[in-house]
Amino acid sequence: MFDLMPWRKGSGSDLMGFKNEMDNLFNRFFDLDFPLLKAGEWAPRMDVTDSEKQITIHAEIPGCEAGDIDISLEGRRLTIKGEKKHEKEEKDENYLRRERARGFFSRTIELPAEVDQDAVAATYKKGVLTVSLNKRVSSESKKIEIKTN
Repeated sequence: MFDLMPWRKGSGSDLMGFKNEMDNLFNRFFDLDFPLLKAGEWAPRMDVTDSEKQITIHAEIPGCEAGDIDISLEGRRLTIKGEKKHEKEEKDENYLRRERARGFFSRTIELPAEVDQDAVAATYKKGVLTVSLNKRVSSESKKIEIKTN
């Protein structure tokens, strides 16, 4: 049988502190605000390179066809969205196994500079989408004189 022990304030605090630290660790790792781990959703990982004349985005979208991906540009907001489909079938004499997975994804990023919307190119090869955007040529700054009356 178990003996009952009186509860004292602070008893077991070391163990509870450890439990709280572990809970915090897991909560930070699986934070619902993290864009790549939202409840059942998926978003492609992106690298953005900002050079003097161009912005280049590399997005990992494995398992998609180019026709399943849509890219749109609105001002400085670039959106990549589409549908990811996955079907796998294994057959043997004693079993048949089919796995199907599909889902929609969408990711929007704010570009670091204004771009020329007529000079955008996109390629898709081996699961990596590359979007190249030419920066808008800004006119040189001009000093404006203030007139006094």
